[in-house]
Amino acid sequence: MKLKEVFLSELDREVERSRRALEQVPEGKYDWKPHDKSMIFGYMADMVATMPSWIAMAITQDKLDIAPVDGPKFKQEPKETSEALLSALEKSAADARSALEKTDEEFLMTSWQLLAGGKVVMETERHVVIQDTFNHWAHHRGQMTVYLRLLGAKVPAIYGPSADDKEFG
Repeated sequence: MKLKEVFLSELDREVERSRRALEQVPEGKYDWKPHDKSMIFGYMADMVATMPSWIAMAITQDKLDIAPVDGPKFKQEPKETSEALLSALEKSAADARSALEKTDEEFLMTSWQLLAGGKVVMETERHVVIQDTFNHWAHHRGQMTVYLRLLGAKVPAIYGPSADDKEFG
């Protein structure tokens, strides 16, 4: 099995798991966080919804500067409803799928860079960036399910049953 086939299969599974979590996002809790040092709930949910776009970016761009000297290139608008988050997930997943379908094994072995203020802070092969994105996505989705529990919302089955959802995810 080729890497891109593995990634496409993993994308399908992780999108469904993220969809189940994003469906539970309660309205009016965008700015909520469990601790002063914690990420706000809405920003985290937004990351879970849009992180598949990082896969597309790792394929379609050679680098990303997370702190450009001349300032950010765009401002992300808050997605304050479950419907808006689900729509963002569908778009970011479609972009990731399209990029994966158009690439090949040889290109996935080429180098990609992460910069901060114009300085390279990480350089690795694109396939590593993609696998790390899946791991990062699962990490934030896991954090998000803790926030859901603390907010009294249902926690969906992700990799197995939860107290609220007895299905195997």
